[in-house]
Amino acid sequence: MTANAYAYFPGCSLHGTASDYGQSTEMMCERLGIELRELKDWNCCGSSPAHMVNPWLALGLVGRNFRLVTQTGLDTVVLPCAACYARFKETQHALRDQEMAAKIAYVAGGDVPADLKIEPLLGVLCRPENMARVAAGQQRSLAGLKIAPYYGCLLTRPAEVAQFDDPEDPHSLDTLMAALGAEVVTWPGKTSCCGASLPISRPELVWRMSGQLLAWAVEAGADAIVTACPMCHSNLDTRQGQIRRAGLGDYHLPIYYFTELVGYALGLDAAQLGIKRHLTEATGLLSRVSAVTPVD
Repeated sequence: MTANAYAYFPGCSLHGTASDYGQSTEMMCERLGIELRELKDWNCCGSSPAHMVNPWLALGLVGRNFRLVTQTGLDTVVLPCAACYARFKETQHALRDQEMAAKIAYVAGGDVPADLKIEPLLGVLCRPENMARVAAGQQRSLAGLKIAPYYGCLLTRPAEVAQFDDPEDPHSLDTLMAALGAEVVTWPGKTSCCGASLPISRPELVWRMSGQLLAWAVEAGADAIVTACPMCHSNLDTRQGQIRRAGLGDYHLPIYYFTELVGYALGLDAAQLGIKRHLTEATGLLSRVSAVTPVD
């Protein structure tokens, strides 16, 4: 078994609206020697809609995926999407209660393991051995770029469920961007909500909340925002035109997935990483990125 191999749950977004995240995830991991074995016949985690309408269905959907992980022979499942990660960790938390575990097993079609190792892709990448691979393979430096790391609501909270990084002042993205040479800005929005899944039912609320995040990032001097959540990326990237038309700010701020910036630093180009598919132009800023100076 490959030492750096993981069961992989991409989630619906990475096969659809966030295909650039999925593409850059796979290319970055291939470049770093991280093997992702996608679950066979995986199903949606339920994300926001299912658990609002039928919590048992939502838990059962994840429970079925847990059962699929056990078939891989691997002990850790990796998720790039913060929303999927939150649903997986919430289901694992629910399995601690025997009565709830029985109900989840009923919906999932069989016993659901409660002891899986569940990791966000960001956490896996920030392991020392993988950070060493990033350093060894880096071909471009992000020096000269000011980056605002954005974690959003779901990746680190609630702390007793997510069990990842500091819930109020996380640093994994900060550390990763700094290791690539970027200047990490201090700003108040790193764990604030972007409006999440409300752009259809409450678009004006999303414009205000995402607009506030963009305003804070600009005020902090950021050239771009980097995130690990497809929902956050969608609101911050695709809503900037709506925010401008609503008179809430004239923003043209590039929004990147961390996999895109890491992949670019590793020598992959913007087209390979899907960056050209962003609605807010994000390739021009990368022209400021320079090659790594060889060490004599």
